[in-house]
Amino acid sequence: MLSNKRIQELELVMEFEKVEECFKEVSSWIENVGRKRLKETINLDDSLEMLLQAQKQFREFDLVASEYCKRGQEALKKMDRWEDFSSVDVHSYRVKLQTYKDQLEEFCTELDENRHRICETVRLYEFFDKVRQGICCTECVKS
Repeated sequence: MLSNKRIQELELVMEFEKVEECFKEVSSWIENVGRKRLKETINLDDSLEMLLQAQKQFREFDLVASEYCKRGQEALKKMDRWEDFSSVDVHSYRVKLQTYKDQLEEFCTELDENRHRICETVRLYEFFDKVRQGICCTECVKS
């Protein structure tokens, strides 16, 4: 039984090393591209036109970022079996796996929050633009 468990652990380590390349690529993209682009969306412009342009650019980024999130989540899913193993030999791999998981979850959450914030900001600006146009039209009719 111990021999079988040890063989399974070794198989998991070999599998981890194959999947780790995907983790490294996703992690590198998040740190070098993704986080920087998310920081750029913190300060949104004051005009509806500029905000719509920022939303368009974010959507393009969002497509790429969502693909990286998906790839990372698929790689993590392959490693679900690690939960059953607790030996010392596997511990360092579990720590790496948890680090990748935490980084991916944090980035995907920030991406979702920014997507929602930009969408809501655009809707708000569009509403105020309609209100402003309605006030202008009302003033023109009164004149």
